Amino acid sequence: MTQPTPVEKSKQNSNLDGQHFEVVIIGAGMAGLASGIRLGLAGKKSIILERHNASGGLNSFYSINGIKYDVGLHALTNYVPKGTKGTPLTKLLRQLRIPYDAFDLAPQKRSKIHFPSAELFFSNDFSFLESQVADQFPNEIDGFRKLSHTIRDLDAFNLSNEFTSTRQSIQRFFQNPLLESMLLCPTMYYGSATEHDMDFGQFAIMFRSLFFEGFARPLNGVRTIIKALQDQYRSLGGIRKMRCGVQKICTKNSSVSHLTLDDGSSITADKIISTAGISETFKLCKPTPAQSEKNIGNLGFTETITLFEDQPKDLGWEDTIIFFSEQDDFKYQSPTSELVDPASGVICMPNNYEYPNCETLEHGILRITALAHPKDWFNLEETNYQKQKNYWYSKLQEVALNILEPKQSLQKIPSEIIATDMFTPRTVHKYTGHINGAIYGAPQKIKDGRTHLDNLFIAGTDQGFLGIIGAMLSGISMTNLHCLKD
Repeated sequence: MTQPTPVEKSKQNSNLDGQHFEVVIIGAGMAGLASGIRLGLAGKKSIILERHNASGGLNSFYSINGIKYDVGLHALTNYVPKGTKGTPLTKLLRQLRIPYDAFDLAPQKRSKIHFPSAELFFSNDFSFLESQVADQFPNEIDGFRKLSHTIRDLDAFNLSNEFTSTRQSIQRFFQNPLLESMLLCPTMYYGSATEHDMDFGQFAIMFRSLFFEGFARPLNGVRTIIKALQDQYRSLGGIRKMRCGVQKICTKNSSVSHLTLDDGSSITADKIISTAGISETFKLCKPTPAQSEKNIGNLGFTETITLFEDQPKDLGWEDTIIFFSEQDDFKYQSPTSELVDPASGVICMPNNYEYPNCETLEHGILRITALAHPKDWFNLEETNYQKQKNYWYSKLQEVALNILEPKQSLQKIPSEIIATDMFTPRTVHKYTGHINGAIYGAPQKIKDGRTHLDNLFIAGTDQGFLGIIGAMLSGISMTNLHCLKD
């Protein structure tokens, strides 16, 4: 009796060969799951295909020795209290028909922007930041208020908006470049795929989500949000296939004819929504369009994660998130001479949220994010790769602890390390497929989601709405526009 080949065996296991769907969604990240829910609510037959074994994409989690680590989620931005109307969070929950309490959100305590010459504290109450600017930059408060009014009135989600330089735009409001840099640091770190600058519309979206609204986090991290989305998608009859990636997007004339999956099986669809990224999606297309190489992200990040015995508050670390720069002239660019640039970054302590009933995380957690070279990490052989990870882990701890406790001995903080981990652009590429491990994707977004093919659309990071809420809104808006409008 002839034994089946590996491809034949995998086809038998997938049970997808020859099937047709109204919509195929590539990627089980936040955008893909939100898209699937919208389709399910409309009665459409959809399937989500995910190459890896965990949902969430850029905002997921993993487990080592029984300890779960969040990836991506420092904070869910756009937080507003339950009952607040007319905001992105409440709009998307209504669109997905998910109750507010399902996300189990706890607001931040207090965060800050730390530069050598000044610090600005902020919370989920915008008036607190406004008072900080008035105190630290009294000559700039009128300009800050004018900028705030401009951002409130801007139609930043207009899909036809063209790129406008944020640096040029906000220079009209300020005389002091330090304040400009201090506002760019958090908004760029949490949402810019462009070196040195960012689109003013994207800046306005991030400014609203960070400062007008704010930060929150579920006690159990990002998996709480993923579970709420998965449960809703499943309840609507949606199909989600894990470890089932797309190998080819086969085209005929100006449309997708069929998809070839990693196991060799073939499926068809009326429409395809890809959350894999612009260049990543174009590389799957056969034939591959010429523009696939012209819009590749060049901003990579590394992050260290440390679990320790103490609670941060017991060490005097009260802030939730610290955006820092060791120079007043903030630089946002890929490192050119080192694997990591420790001169700026983000320090996050997930313990410092207002969890209900005074609950807290079992261990203290310190997460430190910095810009990393997008390509050089890929060229290291394994031994040197681990060596460089160890070196930069120590370097980033030193930078962060100098900000947290500049007068204390670094060896005493924290008192006992329980576990550590670190990811690099190489890790991001392995688990998301993003070229160069570029978390924020391509610098030029496709705001309307349209591609060169009539029935292939982009959602997620490269459509242009970033962050957890932004990704879900992208999945919703692209689905509404291209799959449900008629």
